[in-house]
Formats: sequence, structure tokens, C-alpha cells
Amino acid sequence: MSEHSFSPDAEHARAFRDALGRFATGVTVVTAQSDKGPLGITANSFASLSLDPPLVMWAPGKFSRRFDAFAEAEYFAIHVLAAGQMGLAQHFAKDGLNFNLPDVTTGFGDVPLLAGCLARFECRRHAIYPAGDHAIVVGEVLRVSTSTGAGLSFFAGHYGTIDAP
Repeated sequence: MSEHSFSPDAEHARAFRDALGRFATGVTVVTAQSDKGPLGITANSFASLSLDPPLVMWAPGKFSRRFDAFAEAEYFAIHVLAAGQMGLAQHFAKDGLNFNLPDVTTGFGDVPLLAGCLARFECRRHAIYPAGDHAIVVGEVLRVSTSTGAGLSFFAGHYGTIDAP
């Protein structure tokens, strides 16, 4: 195995993105209400921040047409997707306004809640920080829902499965 090193500049933008993709992540869908109605987006930039107080974060890209709505949302929900929900991930990667889906309910702030996820974190915006071409959105977790099963993963541009123990 050989190692390739480079500076993350404009000439190496694709290589930098590919290197970041070498970190396997879970897959989430973040939902909120917007002036256009319910809104969703697929994201893998989710992380836990604090147990006390209960805080989580995610990082929407400023280049997204959905960025302003998510940056301004007082309430949002982060859904950790199960292995069988790749279709849901692909759905919200393409169209954030189509909630013609089974079993959608609502939570705090009338935020749409998706069914069948491994975990769901209903949040109130705690803080937002600029971070280059993204923003870091910190949410105070108000309610958590969980279920069991394998998780959906993303690695090197491809979906996969994280087996349950």
C-alpha cells in the first residue's frame, strides 16, 4: 500500500474530497419546517457534542439551496437511518420538499418526523457557527426515539451497512 500526500488546494479539490470520503459515516436525514413547508436533506455530518446538556451537531453546506432554511430553523430533527433506508437517503439527497411518504408525523415546531429510523433526535437550535463553506448547527436535544437494527453507512461515495452487534 502506497501513501500519496498533497496540499488541500484548488488543484487537489477532488483528491481532498476523496480523502474525506475515506472516513466511514452513518447516514442521516435532517428535517425542519420552512417557508415552503416541510424540508429534508441527507447529511453525514452528524456528531454528538455533549451529554450534559444534551447537544448534537450537523453541518449543512452553504452551497445548498436548502442552506438558509436549515440555518434559520428554530427546530429540526436528525434521523439516523437504518440499513434498509437507502431509498430515503437518496430521496432527500435529491428532493427536500417531497414528503409524500408513509408514516410521517410531526414533532416540536411542527417538524416532520420520519418512521423506521434507528434513532431520531428532536432538537431546538442552540447555536450556529460559520465553518468555511459550511455552518455548524448545534441542537439541544429535546426528545430521542430509538429502535434496533443495522445502520446505513457511507464510505468512499457508496452506501453500505453497519451490522448491529
